[in-house]
Amino acid sequence: MNARRRVGALALLACAAFGAADSTAPVPPGGRSVLDAHNCYPYNGRWKDRLERALKTGVPIAIEQDLLWYTDPKTGASRSVLSHGAPADGTEPGMREYFFEYIRPIMEAALERGNRGDWPLITLNLDFKSDEPAHHAAVWKLLGDYQAWLCTAERSADPGQVTPIQAGPLLVLAGDADSQERDFHDIVPVGGRLRVFGAVHRIGDDPSADPKRMIATPATNYRRWWNNPWTVVERGGQQKAREWTAQERKRLESLVQYAHKSGLWIRFYTLNGCPAGIDEQNGWEPEYNFGTPERVDERWLAALNAGVDFIATDQYEEFAKIRAAFISRPSLLGPH
Repeated sequence: MNARRRVGALALLACAAFGAADSTAPVPPGGRSVLDAHNCYPYNGRWKDRLERALKTGVPIAIEQDLLWYTDPKTGASRSVLSHGAPADGTEPGMREYFFEYIRPIMEAALERGNRGDWPLITLNLDFKSDEPAHHAAVWKLLGDYQAWLCTAERSADPGQVTPIQAGPLLVLAGDADSQERDFHDIVPVGGRLRVFGAVHRIGDDPSADPKRMIATPATNYRRWWNNPWTVVERGGQQKAREWTAQERKRLESLVQYAHKSGLWIRFYTLNGCPAGIDEQNGWEPEYNFGTPERVDERWLAALNAGVDFIATDQYEEFAKIRAAFISRPSLLGPH
């Protein structure tokens, strides 16, 4: 069985476990591969168009937003801001104005059409740079203001019982921190609705490790995805990568297959490829750079062929072109 057929078979299994046979369920693990727009927010007033650029590539799409809890030194008031890390200066936007209100037309149009078959249209990936309880509480309250848009699931009494997700046009994911599980899951009364879904704990980055030994648990009611650096595929990661080999392709496929069998969406970060210096000019991290467009193209195609759910990159438009070509003529592009 070739890689694409294996992905399809695993997606059918995930559908059964995920409740996706129900027309109210979201696209399940293995159902599609999308652009995950990495660090999709301004840095210190620069690159303000990242969200606009990402959404212009079309939906479905995932959008990463980094969040920091900022306290105004003059007033003592605190709020959540979009920032790659401390320190913040208070000029950073918040998610309400930068993200939620910007996507309102997409969400309202989706709800009016009611075509749940392609939901979620947008996956919001929350990367918390600080995990204060007050920060989590503020984000939880903000999400409540937009709950009509959200994918939600009933909180079960047994955390290991995976209840079906009811599809909305927006899916919200968070990290693997136990404090996030406490504040986004444990606070919800049994029978209440979960608004956020966390990642499973990853155990190490060894690219030779058995996938079964790389996560603490399969999907739980709260933990529904697996977030990975590229080092779990190629030893040393992007900067050490050279020729893409059949062994590395099989490694990638084995991780994806195990994730989907475990009822998990899977994400890999961050796959960029450009000449040295271009990354820093654009506010991209050099550690994620394969060094050439050819190297990253090959790995983007391999990730698409393997059925990776969320493929993170800073090169939104370039990846979108590769994905569109793959969708239109996959037989000419795979396996890779």
